[in-house]
Amino acid sequence: MGMLDGLKRELAFVSGMRRTLKWTSAVDPESQVLLADDLEEVMDKYPNNIAFRFEGNLTSYREFEARANQFANWALDQGLKAGDCVALFLHNCPEYVACWFGLSKVGVVTALINHNLESRSLAHCVNIADAKCLITSGEQADQVKSADGQFEGDLKIWSLDGTVEGAENLNEAFETISKERPSREHRSAFFGTDLALYVYTSGTTGLPKAAKLTNARTRGMMRTFIGPCKITPRDRIYLTLPLYHGTGGICGVGQGLLTGASIILRRKFSASEFWQEAHDEGATAFVYIGELCRYLLNSPEHPMERSHKIRTGFGNGLRPEVWQRFLDRFGIPHLCEFYGSTEGNVSYLNFDGKVGAIGRIPSYAEKRVNSKIVKFDVETEEPIRGPDGFCIEADPDEVGEAIGLIGDAANERFEGYNDPEQTKKKVLEDVFAPGDRWFRTGDLLKKDARGYIYFIDRIGDTFRWKSENVSTNEVGEVLSSFDGIKTANVYGVPIESADGKAGMASVTTNGDVDLPALKTYLERELPAYARPLFIRVQPEAETTGTFKYRKVELVNEGFDPEKVSDPLFFLSAEEGFIPIDADLYRKIQAGEVKL
Repeated sequence: MGMLDGLKRELAFVSGMRRTLKWTSAVDPESQVLLADDLEEVMDKYPNNIAFRFEGNLTSYREFEARANQFANWALDQGLKAGDCVALFLHNCPEYVACWFGLSKVGVVTALINHNLESRSLAHCVNIADAKCLITSGEQADQVKSADGQFEGDLKIWSLDGTVEGAENLNEAFETISKERPSREHRSAFFGTDLALYVYTSGTTGLPKAAKLTNARTRGMMRTFIGPCKITPRDRIYLTLPLYHGTGGICGVGQGLLTGASIILRRKFSASEFWQEAHDEGATAFVYIGELCRYLLNSPEHPMERSHKIRTGFGNGLRPEVWQRFLDRFGIPHLCEFYGSTEGNVSYLNFDGKVGAIGRIPSYAEKRVNSKIVKFDVETEEPIRGPDGFCIEADPDEVGEAIGLIGDAANERFEGYNDPEQTKKKVLEDVFAPGDRWFRTGDLLKKDARGYIYFIDRIGDTFRWKSENVSTNEVGEVLSSFDGIKTANVYGVPIESADGKAGMASVTTNGDVDLPALKTYLERELPAYARPLFIRVQPEAETTGTFKYRKVELVNEGFDPEKVSDPLFFLSAEEGFIPIDADLYRKIQAGEVKL
């Protein structure tokens, strides 16, 4: 990097930090300024601005708050008190946000339930939040029915459209519910440390956990990307992510509703319709998940993919092999990649746009940051401790686990989950001093000599093979860059006759894949221990509602042709990729085949 480029990056970093601090520094956990106070202030300031553009309908800030007030007054009519919980089980729509905003006006906590859940998983999420009511609609009627008999307590079910069997009609009730703003007295006993929302983990490794979001934390999340993306009341933010997820439903919504901007809300993401809608609705900003960007890159050229006004966007999970290609193809000048979790206290922002980095901590700012990267043992899945019993900071460019100091400051708090046992698993004690407590992110990161931070893998995704650590993300990036491979989900699978786990990739394709050429490509791009020995070709990638790859089921099925109906291939040292049948499977497990 030249001196001029380095100076530009430094200025961009400092400028971005200042803009972010301007918006987030006022969030005090001990303050009695709450989430509803922030939003009501904006409602009063921009009553005639358009809050939501949704399926051809425009909703002004005045109309949006009137609906939120009805949710608040309905809650009071139901006898709900501050601290009680209501479960929200809807697809994306403006009323989704109006519901949790309205309930927050009277101190009622909202549990944001993944609209894809059913049966046991749905009941679990409602039960662990101790919800008094469930608000849903006809779109979820079958899912609600599948959980019948599994809900605990005296749960009352309300349907917006009155089409859910056994549910009361909420729209009908609203005909006699006031649209006036309820008195602030209903939340007067609350502080920033009191709960506002439950947001759930994706459940990729088990049933979802309910992460606690206080008023202060929610306020902070809603503010985070206003400064870095320079959002103003004139912006239109294109939001296609699910509203039950923190990135879109809190950070993305906050970008709009705290600035008087307009949110172009879509029921769900569509790669084929993305650019046409962005063009037609005049989008100037958007919110992404990394795989969303990959889907757009894998789509055929669209006539509107550069005829748009999008100047900025924020999100996370944008992989290096996609990043620059995305910017170049679609002509978007600025993206703000971030790292963080809904419940955690470790977060980074990429202010200066360095491709591949999730953020930066320059040497002069290290003492003001509450996070560290510590040496980590992939086999035990625990941080490495020195002779004194304390953890050891990772060296520059060394992969380790990111952890965050748990304290009383706003950026150090960890409220945990509704399940104390799950909370306990995320806390590391006696890390650098007796009695200190640190939040475990469960992620492997590395920091280079200039302070740039890079995401490597989730703990449990990185595995050992031939005494070497293999990063599933890095192997996935290489595979995804090969002609014909659309997506690559990489994981380790055990072999009875071998130590460690061998690499396997479940791929989807957008054409024929030249397997002999793939073997040559992998030999050139990856060391021998990192090359996947097994390939599974799936028709579609298995992901969560927020595009995270599912791996547990794939690992359990492994490369056994008795369990897998998809095409399976083994990378033979002599023959290249060959189909796996029952006989070859037996020979591999018995150690009769050279690996």
